[in-house]
Amino acid sequence: MLILCLPAVFSVVAAESGTDDPKTNAEAPAEKKSDEPESETEPESKDEAELEAEDEAAAVARPVSADPVQVFGWKEWACLSDGKTELKVAAKLDTGAYTSSVHAEEKELFERDGKKWVRFVVLDPRKKDAGKIRIEAPLVRIARVKEPGGGVEAREVVRLAVKIGERKMKTDFTLSDRSNMLNPMLIGRTTIRELGWVDPSRAFIADEKVMR
Repeated sequence: MLILCLPAVFSVVAAESGTDDPKTNAEAPAEKKSDEPESETEPESKDEAELEAEDEAAAVARPVSADPVQVFGWKEWACLSDGKTELKVAAKLDTGAYTSSVHAEEKELFERDGKKWVRFVVLDPRKKDAGKIRIEAPLVRIARVKEPGGGVEAREVVRLAVKIGERKMKTDFTLSDRSNMLNPMLIGRTTIRELGWVDPSRAFIADEKVMR
């Protein structure tokens, strides 16, 4: 009796994940790369409420880590730099806000290397004698923010390096008119979750390095 032994064949299906490099069949031919340069696209315009809803839908319950986490007050000093000088402004840590924002004046859109950039001035509108810095940053997207009166305001979003205490990080900021606010900068929860915990009963404790 003749017995044929055939190798088993398995098909591998790459599940959807948050990674940019899903597993593929090793025998699949390599994708041919085009010699044509990628075309530049206009920055996306996104509704902040929709982004917040997507973030809420994607949230999953995670166990509390035993690793120590730094605690920050509800208000802290935040430092921005233009590469030469540093400006320190008061920032409110607000878990009710989705994206961070900063007071910006003299906003000007321009192009550099085929991409949209924004030139703007950061200062404390309540303390203009405290100094100001002029920053240039790539435009990440345009945020559509709903106003209390029902209207929608378009705001430029840029990614800036900010320092709070000894923590340095890059995060997205909407460029806003905060002249009627007590603090020129607001730190939203997309930044706070990378920063640490917030104690609403204390302020300006970042330099104390309180850990929990």
